[in-house]
Amino acid sequence: MAEHRRIQRDALLDAARSLLSEGGVRSLTFPALAERTGLARSSVYEYFRSTAALVEALCEVDLPLWAAEVEAAMAAADTPAARIEAYVRHQLTLAADGRHRAVMAVAAGELEAAARAGTRPDAAWERIRAAHGGVAELVVGVLAELGHEDPRLAARLLQGVIDAAVRCGPGQGVAETAVRMALRAAGADRGLVPRERDASDGQEPDGTGA
Repeated sequence: MAEHRRIQRDALLDAARSLLSEGGVRSLTFPALAERTGLARSSVYEYFRSTAALVEALCEVDLPLWAAEVEAAMAAADTPAARIEAYVRHQLTLAADGRHRAVMAVAAGELEAAARAGTRPDAAWERIRAAHGGVAELVVGVLAELGHEDPRLAARLLQGVIDAAVRCGPGQGVAETAVRMALRAAGADRGLVPRERDASDGQEPDGTGA
């Protein structure tokens, strides 16, 4: 029985990925899932209470894979600017991959758009947003190295550039423009000198306080 439920749940997740890839969050409905999997609509509700709960389940699988691939791309870069570029470019590459459509839906803010359209959010939506926000942690260290006083805030703003690029789609020049904007926003295009502190008093080299 447990194995049967696992197989059915996996089939629903696969069907959800296909629907998200084809038409975004608005195409992800329980009637559509029932049709794709051959299950009764009431059976779908036995596995997931809401669309947000279903997308959350997808993100539990996809977001760690997404983050691991982005982190690996950044690790292969040898300068702060190259790591910022890898962070941006690899996310956009993954977002264009249908297998990662669930994560793309979060990144592009389509869940919020669905909510404005009348879909009632539940607690899962907040967990989805929090999980997506965790991806930004990958770039916090690079931004700190570049001298940002609040690297976590800078990381969230930088992620906003990526999210906007995802919403624009894979059109001509979108990725290149997003990379240039991200590098400029991060200060990596100006060859910023990493900030240093005086170990004796915690002050900046110019004598100002931290």
